[in-house]
Amino acid sequence: MDNNYRFFKNDGCKYFPCHKVKNEEEFNCLFCYCPLYFLEDCGGNKNDINGIKDCSNCLMPHSPKGYDYIVKKIMDVNKTKRESTK
Repeated sequence: MDNNYRFFKNDGCKYFPCHKVKNEEEFNCLFCYCPLYFLEDCGGNKNDINGIKDCSNCLMPHSPKGYDYIVKKIMDVNKTKRESTK
């Protein structure tokens, strides 16, 4: 499978799937914990509950295109940081 590093399904996990989804075959477990959690503007479907970021309604990291989105967002943040330190 080409690009198999972009997708991992762990249907053996006792929490699988950790979100309600229509198609469990497309549920990506690669980012079990979203690496964008630390970003205020992550682009996902987040809520604020008493000042705490709640991502329980966000499926972006678990979507088929989640890997591409997360890697691009990290690269964009790094680029912005580099440019601001020049």
